[in-house]
This record gives sequence, C-alpha cells and structure tokens, in this order.
Amino acid sequence: MFSLAQLEALRVAEIDKIASSFPAGARVLEIGGGTGTQALELHRRGFDVTAIEVPDSNYAANRVFPIKDYDGRTIPLPDASVDVVFSSNVLEHLPDLPRMHAEIRRMLAPGGICIHVLPTHTWRLWTTLTSYLEAVSFSVSSVPQLAPRALPSGAELRRLGQAWYRTARHTIGLCLPRRHGERGNIVSELWLFHPRWWRQNFRSNGFAVVGDEPMGLFYTGEMLLGRRLGLRQRARLARVLGSSCHLFKLAPIAQGSG
Repeated sequence: MFSLAQLEALRVAEIDKIASSFPAGARVLEIGGGTGTQALELHRRGFDVTAIEVPDSNYAANRVFPIKDYDGRTIPLPDASVDVVFSSNVLEHLPDLPRMHAEIRRMLAPGGICIHVLPTHTWRLWTTLTSYLEAVSFSVSSVPQLAPRALPSGAELRRLGQAWYRTARHTIGLCLPRRHGERGNIVSELWLFHPRWWRQNFRSNGFAVVGDEPMGLFYTGEMLLGRRLGLRQRARLARVLGSSCHLFKLAPIAQGSG
C-alpha cells in the first residue's frame, strides 16, 4: 500500500546520492516540490532553494518547507535567476514539456545546469505487475470484513454491502492500472519512460545530456514491502531487476550551436 513515509525515505536517499552534483552554495529551483522534503534536505546542505508546486498537489497538506504555488506552466521567477533546476519524478506529469523546457532555459543563469530524476521503464513494468499482487493482498486482508458478524439485520446487511462494494471496487481498480504520466498508456510508458526517450526529448528541446546514470534503487508504485525492504536490499535488487529511477544532468545548448 502507498506510504508517504516510505516515499519520503526514498526521496531523501535520492538527495544523498545526487547532492554532490550541485555546485556549492548554488541557487536551486525545485520544480514540483511535493511536500518539500527534498527542498529541505538541499537547504540543510547549504543551498539557496526555491520550491514550486501546483496548489492542488496531492501533498499540499503535508508540506514541510515553504513552497510557492504556481500554475504549472510559467515559473514565477526572473530570467537567469537560478544556477540549478532540479526535479524528481515530475517531468513525466507535465502535459506541455516543450513549454517547460523553454521556461527552464529562461530561468538558468549562464553556466547553469539541470538535474532531473525520472522513473524508468523497469519501474513501469514492476509497478504494473505488483499492482496485481497488491490486488490479491488487499482481497485477502479484506476477508474478515466480508464475513457476517451477527444475525441478519438491516444494519448488518448494509455493512456487508458496503464492505463488498469497497473491496470489489479497489480490487478491480488495482487489476486495471492506469498510466502514471501525461502521455500514452501503461504499455507505451515502457518506452516513454526509457532513458533513451528522455535523452531524445532533452536534445530536441535544446539541452545537452552531460551525464546520466541509474539511481540504483528498486521500488514500485505499490510499495508492497514498504520499510521492511531497506535501502541496501533495494540497491541489490536494482542490480538484478533494474533501477526504478534514472538521473540526468543537462546543460542548455547555446543558441546557434550545432
């Protein structure tokens, strides 16, 4: 089952891995700040951090760092005002990527870089498969709620009806997983989340990929094992099952460059 605490632990592990890629004391813009956990971690490491997020974010009620609301299209900061643009598991949710890439180019000061962490095709594959395992797990855990607890009565029949409806609805939903991002479906996301697709997208939108590598952790959207599976075990699994996220370091291509 989804766990915000587990998600935050994974996001902190991301910062531990990538913080050395940020120039010391850099002015950082985080796009899609979520709860602000990663912005807070960067702030603690001495960076000047601004985080932005859409106001109706699923994490708006759980913020731990000051976050500026924005419309999802226009970044509310002046031109050439940041040294690093950072995002984690955000770009796949943006419907107008070319516009956002243009906004990022506008924001970056000379010599600025982008650092993006993005889900991979292996994350898509294992998230789809574990959705069915989660359906089985949820159904089994719901069995006590589906059995009669008393002699038939109006109240007991209503309780049973509601329990069966909730269980059936959630189980069917898990068996019919939806796409994660803004493009394609759960099948085409196997390509749309592949590092090769992102490299092409970045280059076609005016960025040179100056470095990229797997993040080296395995997890799925269903988080079946949660904190019972530690970061060391997830790192070992990533070597076998594939990394769930990939790190890209970008630099804008100068206008007129080939």
